[in-house]
Amino acid sequence: MDLDAAREFIRNNHRAVMTTRRANGDVQLSPIVCGVDAGGRVAVSTRETAMKVKNLRRDPRASLCVLNEGFFGDWIQVDGTADVVSLPAAMELLVEYSRSLAGEHPNWDEYRAAMERERRVLVRVELERAGPDRSG
Repeated sequence: MDLDAAREFIRNNHRAVMTTRRANGDVQLSPIVCGVDAGGRVAVSTRETAMKVKNLRRDPRASLCVLNEGFFGDWIQVDGTADVVSLPAAMELLVEYSRSLAGEHPNWDEYRAAMERERRVLVRVELERAGPDRSG
């Protein structure tokens, strides 16, 4: 699958399961909401204390199974390398992320305060592969 086609699918379908790797190499799965940032990376908001953040800081490989809004039917898998942006550098990226998924917030100051309270980070995944290219 073409990476631009994968990005377009993610722009229209935000529910996914992210795979990261534990220290022993086993996989860890996390349900997430994702979008695509201005640089074409998959963007995910999560907490600084989440295990996926700890895993990605140690091993930046990430895979996502992105599902359509109805669950059954079209889906894609994307694989890539993640980076984690922490506050304060993440704040405007988190605003951009929220705006791209939900539109304008009624009070951005409250949103920013919540991001600080929750110790939010932005995970960005640079896509390297996407599929499937065919169905079985």
